[in-house]
Amino acid sequence: EKRAVTQIEKNGYPDSIYINAARIFQGIHTAKDKDRMLVRYGDNSESPMMAFKDEHSRRLSYELAFSALKYQDLLEQILLDSNAYPCYSIPDELTSLLVVMLYDLQDRKFQERNIFDEEELVAEVQEVGQYLYRYITKLAAALARCRIKHDALSIEYFVPETIWKQEQRASALPVCVWINTFKISLEDVIKDLEMKGLTKVESVSDFDHYTFAVDQHCRDVLVFPSSLREELLNLDLFADGKLLLQ
Repeated sequence: EKRAVTQIEKNGYPDSIYINAARIFQGIHTAKDKDRMLVRYGDNSESPMMAFKDEHSRRLSYELAFSALKYQDLLEQILLDSNAYPCYSIPDELTSLLVVMLYDLQDRKFQERNIFDEEELVAEVQEVGQYLYRYITKLAAALARCRIKHDALSIEYFVPETIWKQEQRASALPVCVWINTFKISLEDVIKDLEMKGLTKVESVSDFDHYTFAVDQHCRDVLVFPSSLREELLNLDLFADGKLLLQ
């Protein structure tokens, strides 16, 4: 029986994903000089993260945090232009959560998110979510004004050039995956993947779309075409911790 993983289709995330993404973002956000610091992030470095439900949830948390980081300047500008910030009802320690949830809100085209079955609600996430919804029209208008000002067809325009170049390079690289040999053998992984319609080939030079190869130097590593990244990460092999993205 396959374990259920958290499936996200632009309907938002469970509260635990937001809170963990905010903790991650707090540690990686770009700190501005004091004379340029219009948005303050406080210090909640000692706040613990919630336990990840599974490997998929861990990945979603990190993806959301790094997406917010990519657009940090834009998100801060939206908060300021909409007068949603400064917000005296929300302490600086929750600014990271505010930014992370704003990224997701605009990614959902400012539509309300779903509440997931059996979801553990987190008071801070509920508070920040309700605050953003009160400003939802002003936030959407602030983003529209920013795009018009820069003649930007999408928010991809606002990704810093250095990050954009890194992403272009990374997207072309093969995907390397560790086999957790404490949970599964190489032979069983190969059998499972072939049952799912993938074909084992000798090397990356033989790659087609639904193919994979065993690393020639390390038998615990599998290599896949970059085009398979998203499909791979939704496999139960990842949810069960049997495969780990390198």
